[in-house]
Amino acid sequence: MIGRSTLEFDPEAFLTKAGLGRKAVRLKSRESFFTQGSPADCVYYLQSGRAKLSVVSKNGKEATITMISPGEFIGEESIAGAVGRHMATATAITACVALKIERTEMIRILHEEHAFSDVFLKFLLARSMRTQADLIDQLFNSSEKRLARILLLMAEFGKPGEPETLIPAVTQETLAEMIGTTRSRVSFFMNRFRKLGFIEYKGRIRVHKSLLNVILHDKLPDQKEARLTVPGSPDKFPHAAGSGARNGAKNSTRNRLSAPRVLKQRAESR
Repeated sequence: MIGRSTLEFDPEAFLTKAGLGRKAVRLKSRESFFTQGSPADCVYYLQSGRAKLSVVSKNGKEATITMISPGEFIGEESIAGAVGRHMATATAITACVALKIERTEMIRILHEEHAFSDVFLKFLLARSMRTQADLIDQLFNSSEKRLARILLLMAEFGKPGEPETLIPAVTQETLAEMIGTTRSRVSFFMNRFRKLGFIEYKGRIRVHKSLLNVILHDKLPDQKEARLTVPGSPDKFPHAAGSGARNGAKNSTRNRLSAPRVLKQRAESR
C-alpha cells in the first residue's frame, strides 16, 4: 500500500520543477517577462535574481512600482477573472531564473491543491501589506526616509535569514522613480548616507544595518546642518529668514506707534 505521505502535494517541488503547463525560463538583465498592455495569460514564479515592475504614462514618463525578490510571483493579475492585459512591465534587473505557469494550470492547481493555495494566499497578503506600507511611506515620510526604506528592502532586512548587504545594481534614476523625487536629491542623500557610514558603494551598493537609524529615529546628528544644503529646499538660510521676520515686525510696530503723531501734526497744520 502506498503511504499517504508519498501522495501529498509539495508546493516547493511544484514551483522548482518544470511540468505540464509550466516551464523554466531564463532572462538576462534588462529583458522583460512581459510588457505593459500585453495579454495576461501566465504567472511567473521567481526562483533566482531580482526584477522590477514599472509603468509608463501616456506622456512617456516611467515610474518603478516595486522590486521583486526570489520566492515571489509576477503577473498574478492573470488569474483575476477573464483574460486581460498587464498593467505594468516586469523587467529583470539581474540575470533571472523563473518558472512560467500557464493561466489554466495556475487556476487548476489553486482549486485542487490547498497546500499551494495557502502559499499563494500568503504571498498575496504580503504583497497587499507591502503596497499599503509603500502608500503610507509615500504620504507621510520624507524622501530621505523613503530612500533608506527602499535600500533596506532591497537588502532584505527584516526577512528570515541573513540580509544580503550587497544589493543588485540599480541606478539613481530608478531609486528616484521609486521614492518620487529627483535624481539630484537621491545623489545628495546617498552621499550623506555614505559619509555617515550607513552604506558603501563602488559600482554596487552595500547596505549596513546602521541605516535602520534613519527609519527608527526622526532626527540624525547632523540633520540640522543638512537642512541648509538640501537641493531644492526653500529654507536654505533659516537664521536669515528669522532675522528678516523680526526686522519686519519691528518696522510694523514702529509704523503703528508713529501713526498718531502724524495725525496730530496734520491737525495742527490746519
